[in-house]
Amino acid sequence: QVQLVESGGGLVQPGGSLRLSCAASGIRFSFFAMAWYRQDPEKQRELVARIGSGGTTTYADSVKGRFTISRDNAKNTVYLQMNSLKPEDTAVYYCKVWDTGHWGQGTQVTVSS
Repeated sequence: QVQLVESGGGLVQPGGSLRLSCAASGIRFSFFAMAWYRQDPEKQRELVARIGSGGTTTYADSVKGRFTISRDNAKNTVYLQMNSLKPEDTAVYYCKVWDTGHWGQGTQVTVSS
């Protein structure tokens, strides 16, 4: 049974930082690419960042230079470091095992003064 558990969301002021974590179980984590998505109520779910099994990363244009995705295969965990946060980054953030239907439950990120 695959489980993805996100943590690290919260309320932060514009310009602040947060680090999201997603702990995976029930899969051979190191074999899979992982991704972070986000969704706010008025928009479709969008891909934020992806990291391949070998560590190659890709980012949405809206977060390039501000967000960093990384992984620790020893801990079966993928991270999203978010810096210089903007109000438009407010959303529920989800991690996903790439090319599968396995999603986490989501963690709320709110950027507001």
